[in-house]
Amino acid sequence: MYRIDIMTLFDLTVGDMMNESILGRAQERDIIRIEAHQIRDYTLNKQKQVDDYPYGGGHGAVMQADPLYQCWKHIVDTFGPGHTIYMSPAGKTFVEADARRLRDDYDHLILVCGHYEGIDERFIEECVDEEISIGDFVLTGGELAAMVVADAVARLVPWVLSDPECFEEESHWNGLLEYPQYTRPEVFRGKAVPEVLLSGHHKNIEEWRRKESIRRTLERRPDLLPGASLTLKEHQYLDSLKGGADGLGELEEILDSYAAEAERLFCKRDRISSEEDRTDVREERQPAQEDLKCSGLGSPLPGLGEPAPRIRRRAMSEVKKLLAGGDCTLNDVKSYYKVCKARLKLLKKDY
Repeated sequence: MYRIDIMTLFDLTVGDMMNESILGRAQERDIIRIEAHQIRDYTLNKQKQVDDYPYGGGHGAVMQADPLYQCWKHIVDTFGPGHTIYMSPAGKTFVEADARRLRDDYDHLILVCGHYEGIDERFIEECVDEEISIGDFVLTGGELAAMVVADAVARLVPWVLSDPECFEEESHWNGLLEYPQYTRPEVFRGKAVPEVLLSGHHKNIEEWRRKESIRRTLERRPDLLPGASLTLKEHQYLDSLKGGADGLGELEEILDSYAAEAERLFCKRDRISSEEDRTDVREERQPAQEDLKCSGLGSPLPGLGEPAPRIRRRAMSEVKKLLAGGDCTLNDVKSYYKVCKARLKLLKKDY
């Protein structure tokens, strides 16, 4: 069973939220357990005070280390060690990949909610494994952030959702935003559901959804596209959405330029008179290639010593395999061949 413990000053509010709907049903079936712990229960102060003025002066108050430590120690002693996360605006920004990591690498999380001006740094140094932020803004407390992380991780635990496809087709899972969704009625205030969704043609529906994901990502979160795994056909579609300015059109120009440079520098058919001479050149070329592996994709300079059209065909074939396999992005390929062309000049002296 996957367990999440939340240290907070507002245990009833957090507990109520985490016991509703999908997460509540998953807890009833003992798939996950989410429990909120009141930090005030672990202070020796009669007024249940857990904060004090900051050393060095300043506004507000800082949560004391000892109540936090005692609460944390109770959780560890009772339920075993857990990966401890402090919800902090100074932490690493939380993304979907972090939710998957926390689900895969741990079976027990302890989420610490700060309040006021934060918490004593000594507790962080003693007990906290990482700090997480949910965005570049500040809240009055860490409870909302903790519930965001708990929900994002817990819903990925097997059997919390009925089918893995429930989250595998959502935004950010594959580097793209989710496609638009529609339900009844077919027409609402003059706006109709796209015909393809009513066709019953599953392949066309899947293709439409994929294109809509690409289009929506380009419009709303273009920063995600370099990390998305797209086929060559999908790159062409993306290129058409961009008007051809930054997509495959540029790649084709780069490949043409690289192929021409490779032929000019290494074929030398007009200067090599015999097959024996060509063999010597090929033998010398191999160690030179091995010494000049490109950092982008880790491959030797491709297609040397062949006519430019053949070099270009082989290069494009390689590009298709790389893009289809999701091993790299279009920008990686562009950078790779730009580096290849630049390094061709370093081999001139060998010929």
